[in-house]
Amino acid sequence: MSPHTLQPPPGTPQQPLQAVLFDMDGTLVDTERLWWEAVEQVAAGLGRSLAETDEGDVLGRPVEHTAEVLSRATGAPFDEVAADLHREFAVRVRSGVVARPGALRLLDALAADGVPAALVTASPRAVADLVVEALGAGRFAVTVTADDTPRTKPDPDPYLAACRALGVEPATCVAVEDTQTGVSSAEAAGCAVLAVPSLAPIASAPGRTVLESLEDVTPARLREMITPRELRVMSWNLWYGGTKVAHHREKQLKVILEAGVDVVGLQETYGTSARELADALGWEHHQAGENLGVISRYPIVARLGAPDPGFYGATGVRIRLGERQEAVLWSAHLDYTPYGPYEASFDGLAAPELVAHEAGRLGQLREILDTMAPDLAARDTTPVLLVGDFNAPSHLDRTDAEWPVTKAAEEAGLRDSFREAHPDPLKEPGVTWSPVHTEHEDGSGRPEPQDRIDYVLYAGDGLRVLDSRTLVTGNPRPWPDVEDNDWPSDHAAVITTFSLTTFSLGRTAGPV
Repeated sequence: MSPHTLQPPPGTPQQPLQAVLFDMDGTLVDTERLWWEAVEQVAAGLGRSLAETDEGDVLGRPVEHTAEVLSRATGAPFDEVAADLHREFAVRVRSGVVARPGALRLLDALAADGVPAALVTASPRAVADLVVEALGAGRFAVTVTADDTPRTKPDPDPYLAACRALGVEPATCVAVEDTQTGVSSAEAAGCAVLAVPSLAPIASAPGRTVLESLEDVTPARLREMITPRELRVMSWNLWYGGTKVAHHREKQLKVILEAGVDVVGLQETYGTSARELADALGWEHHQAGENLGVISRYPIVARLGAPDPGFYGATGVRIRLGERQEAVLWSAHLDYTPYGPYEASFDGLAAPELVAHEAGRLGQLREILDTMAPDLAARDTTPVLLVGDFNAPSHLDRTDAEWPVTKAAEEAGLRDSFREAHPDPLKEPGVTWSPVHTEHEDGSGRPEPQDRIDYVLYAGDGLRVLDSRTLVTGNPRPWPDVEDNDWPSDHAAVITTFSLTTFSLGRTAGPV
């Protein structure tokens, strides 16, 4: 397969950075000090000295706000104070605007990546135009000033106006600010915020990143700050890597792209499937041994578990969803023998025997849960997913026995996303075994037991189930006439869409 990167179809969930919205004074250019000096001179002329306590009424504030404060404090006419502030500041701006370290390089890097930049300032249009001209008007797709909205910072209006002008959602934008006033405005609008304090310190907070300067900021770093609102997780047994079906790799890629999933836990990878799929998609991957893997559109920042867990077992990854959000996903495959539904349907075993015969799979799962214990202990700060082919029916589906494998996962704190979305197993059985085995392979003509044996389980307050479904495409022909099937597996896939909440420093910060 050629090493090109496939592009997802329109509407596929992404982690997009649609625009970067820059404050001007103190963020892009070193004018906060010029503004402070201008206010300081005007105030001194009115017989008032500025103090540290005045920062909240000066830094990041429009001229009119500061003029009103000085007018009330000194009794000077508002119009005269405002005119003096405009004049003194403009004089200083014209005398030489100095870009903040890294600002121009970042603007140029965004332009090279095709990410539009906007200027969002509490300064008047006359001052903003001077600065834009000095920096290069072509660097900004949109400029929003204090003259353009009924309310300015700290209200959200300026950032909302910039997003409307650009045709983007605030949640897909990063605002770059240097004052608490500007940060409050951007966060109220729903933007992620990069704070680069110029004079007064700014505290870190959920959805907010604080850095000393723009010098090491790249478009990639800004993209990581856009935390997705949803996470779509898939579990898929590829069935000998898909090799039973012609053109299996192309068909697998088509399924993944059209499903719009973000991360896939794979079983039966046949050694190379995770890498080959990820390379074609432009994603990241983790392959553990010959059978297990994970592919992710988000960065994989850690690989968990044994490098080669064997054919049956589990492997895990930690993925970074945003600047302050991660999730852990484990992909598991449990042994298929003895297979409980066969023993129930064909051999007529009673419940105690069925449960007893699950001991091998139960032991495998408990070993996996032991390995996952540190992740599960931290599930309320970093959500955890366990997906895979358990080769065992669920205790939530069948009443002929208390099937212990899924019960053990539940007792460990893992919830069944499919059954949470579809509580009634009669209305929504969610069968994953098997779209190609309708009759048992022994030639007896007996119907193959159809069961739900593939799962997307999860733990942690950071995930909420929005939807869960099984997926089979086309109309698969039954075994052995499967070579030309559109669906390249003998299992249905399971796909769950979660909503995400944001985490920071170990505490839930609320919905994004």
